Formats: sequence, C-alpha cells, structure tokens
Amino acid sequence: MNHNTPLPPASPRPLRHLAEVHRRVLTTAQLRAHGVSSAEMTEQCRTGGPWQQLLPGVFLLHPGPPTSEERLHAVLMYAARESAPGVPSQPGAEDPHRPVYPEAMITGLAALTLHGFTSAPPLLSLEKIDVLVPRLRRLRSAGCARVVRTHALPTPQQVTGVPIAPVPRALADAVSELADAGAVRRLLTEAVRAGHCEPASVVRALNQAKLLSRPHVVDAVDSLLAEGRAIAEDRLYRMVHDYGLPDPVWNVDLRLPGGPHLGGLDAYWPEQAVAVELDTRAPRQDEDALWSEYARKREHLERLGITVVHITPKKLRDSMEQQAAVVRTALMASGDREPAAYVVVLPR
Repeated sequence: MNHNTPLPPASPRPLRHLAEVHRRVLTTAQLRAHGVSSAEMTEQCRTGGPWQQLLPGVFLLHPGPPTSEERLHAVLMYAARESAPGVPSQPGAEDPHRPVYPEAMITGLAALTLHGFTSAPPLLSLEKIDVLVPRLRRLRSAGCARVVRTHALPTPQQVTGVPIAPVPRALADAVSELADAGAVRRLLTEAVRAGHCEPASVVRALNQAKLLSRPHVVDAVDSLLAEGRAIAEDRLYRMVHDYGLPDPVWNVDLRLPGGPHLGGLDAYWPEQAVAVELDTRAPRQDEDALWSEYARKREHLERLGITVVHITPKKLRDSMEQQAAVVRTALMASGDREPAAYVVVLPR
C-alpha cells in the first residue's frame, strides 16, 4: 500500500478527500478513520517500506525526506489537542480541506522564517521546530518537535494554512534558545527595521520570558531600542514634512528661566506652545515608574500652558495622517488658550 493505493470501500472518508499535504501526513486517528489498522501501519513503516513515522502517532505516507511543509504539519498534528468527534474546534473547522490545530502553533525560529525574516534560517535547516502549547498540556518534545509551554496562548496568525505565533512571542522563544549575540541582535533589529513590530512589544515579550538577565540579550535590546528610536524620529520628521505642518524646533530641552529642568521633547513649536513627545519606553520591571515619570512631566508642562501631544511609534507607523491631524488641531487651537509661561528652549 502507498499513499495512492485505494482504501477499502467501507472507509468513511477516502484519503483523496483530504488536502494534498494531508494525504501525505496523517495521524494514527486519521488513518484509523480511513480503515487502516495498527498492523497495517506497522507493516507500511517497516524498513524500506513506503511510509515512515515522523513523530509519535504521526505518519508520512511516502519514503523520501519530508518537505518543510510536511514537517510543519507533522509537528502541529503531534502537538494539537484532539477535538471531540463532530465538534468543530474553531471557525472553519467544518471544512475538511482546512487544517485545524487546536491549542498548538509554530513559534521560535520556524515562525520567524514564516513571518519572512531574512535573518532566520531556512525551515529545512532547522533540526527542531518549536511548537507552542498551553502550560498544562501533558506533552513531551519528540523528534523534530520541541514543545514550548505558555500560560496563555496568543492569537495565532495564519501563513499558508499554518498557525504561527505573533512576532514578539516567536522572537522570545527563538532568543531563549540562542547563545549567539550576533544572531540575537540581527533578529531583534530586523523585527523593528522591517516593520514587523515595535520595540516595546519585543522587550515586553523578552521580559515576560525572563530573558533580560542574559547579558547578550540586554546588549541586543539596547541596540534594538536605539534602532527603534531612530525609526520613530524619522517617521516624525516625515509626518511634519509630508502633511505640511510648520517646522518645529527638534530635540530640545525646556527650562524655566533660572529654574529647574522641565524635560526633553522631540518637537516643539514655541509660538504655539505645542510639544510632541515620542513614547519609546521599553517595558521592563520599572514600566509603571517610567509611565509615572512621563505623566508627571506632561502634567507639569500643561500647568505652564504647554500642550503636549503624546505619540507612540506604532501610531506613527499605522496612522500617520491621523497623528498629523492631532498636532495640526493643537497648533490651531493655540490662539484660543491663555498665553503659556515663558520657558527657555535649549538644544538637547
């Protein structure tokens, strides 16, 4: 018997009714549903036979090396929780041609490759494929499947029918297995430079994974934050230019005459007393303290009559026109406000 051999007429669901890759990779339960006995499975997987067992309970229905797609689906089949018969595990599960993998998704380097990272290795070169499952699942790593556990599964993204972890989570799981500082830095930098996500979400995921105590990860995060800051500043420059806002003074410190330092700002329009501050905080253990510092500075400036527009890098990336409208509105409203207190503007 091979993967093209007709199964007995009593088989309730012929193999040809499954999607192509799933005719080549099937679980024990799926094969039994098609009338294949345990003895037949053992016979087909004999040395030199037409089938092979890739993982416990997962079979490849041809003798050659598995493709990268077959390996991915095999790992997901191994890790996915079985659903009750006749009960769809998620919307769309009633479609027999659509693969469904409850409580399992690809993460780590394999997920980053699927996300399109050029600094991640090709799928076929990966000895292990990381698969994310709930913490309480009774499942062990086996063969090419490395089980990664989490208290709460993120919402997966679909790439060619494969559920994969979002970039921040996939990065954290990849970094946890990497000791090469250069490789870690390249992955984190590409995540931000290629627009996959913002630095804050990456640092948050690394912190939750308790990876910020590793010196080579901390060094990579410092480079990541500098990269993210530079990209956000460039977007702010483009916003002012592309949407015809008046030129501000850039990167300044404000002080009261003969008084204390009021804080640094990314852009300031002295005549209108309007300031823009980029929120490029890195969420670590002291995230609440950092936010309190931002809030105190903003409240102090606003008591002096200075309007502070707080913009995150994500908002600049996803809704630049809207952010430009917010700044323009603040500039136009300056004539209706009481004059701001006099402050000294110094280069930062």
